[in-house]
Amino acid sequence: MHKNRNLAFHLYMALFLAYLLIPLIIMGGAAFNDSKLPTVYPWKGYTDQWFIDLWNDNRIWIAFRNTILVAVAVAAISVPIGTAAAILINSLGGRIRSALYGIMVAPILAPGAVIGISTLLFWNKFSVPAGLHLSVLGQVSYIAAFVMLLVLARLQSFDHSLEEAALDLGATHSQVMRRIMLPHLYPAIGAGAAIAFFQSIENFNITLFTRGNADTLTVYVFSKVRSGITPTINALALLLILFTLGLAVWYELNRRRKARIEAAREAEGRRAEEAALL
Repeated sequence: MHKNRNLAFHLYMALFLAYLLIPLIIMGGAAFNDSKLPTVYPWKGYTDQWFIDLWNDNRIWIAFRNTILVAVAVAAISVPIGTAAAILINSLGGRIRSALYGIMVAPILAPGAVIGISTLLFWNKFSVPAGLHLSVLGQVSYIAAFVMLLVLARLQSFDHSLEEAALDLGATHSQVMRRIMLPHLYPAIGAGAAIAFFQSIENFNITLFTRGNADTLTVYVFSKVRSGITPTINALALLLILFTLGLAVWYELNRRRKARIEAAREAEGRRAEEAALL
């Protein structure tokens, strides 16, 4: 029975990974196929022409630059707003807490097209033209809620007695925030920044309505789909996947290195304690 359960688990994991990876492999393979269509079948031969076309496509690089700038701005604004909202909600109780929580979470439930159109109409009343700045504001209105949820979950494990002890010892509220609460929240804040960044990169609906004449990657790909997509998109996607994998490998190697250093320090501390006892 135990063997059958293990076999079923490994079979499920193999099918799950295949479901995730096979489309990416096919997509990456199309970047090397000498065909004007983004496909691996029929295979017409190896070529690097699509990477050359990608390098020479100025519009896609402008769209890529705009996407990164918007994503950085969204992360920079969403993190403090989401963190402040989480700290405020965590300090409240009763109906006020529920009402504020509902207000912050509501944009997540709204369709992206509704947020995009609402952002455009609202700022048009103040004579603010469409552009990437409106894309940033529209995305922040719902991405900040993701940061808030992450930080709020982290706050559930915060020991408030540490805060009270610091205040009793003469620390100011700002010192307690900087030296006790924020260090505890750094993992959630970092995760929230990463989620905000990548949520902004893949956003389409809000950006489409608020971008004005500027291009982002999602809007550019959408325009290429309408006018005739080529494997240059596959080449760009492959480069982005390789870059993401490189970051993941770097993070894991760095995490393991820090874990080894920490384990070595703990072992050295234990040896020092044993030597002192002897």
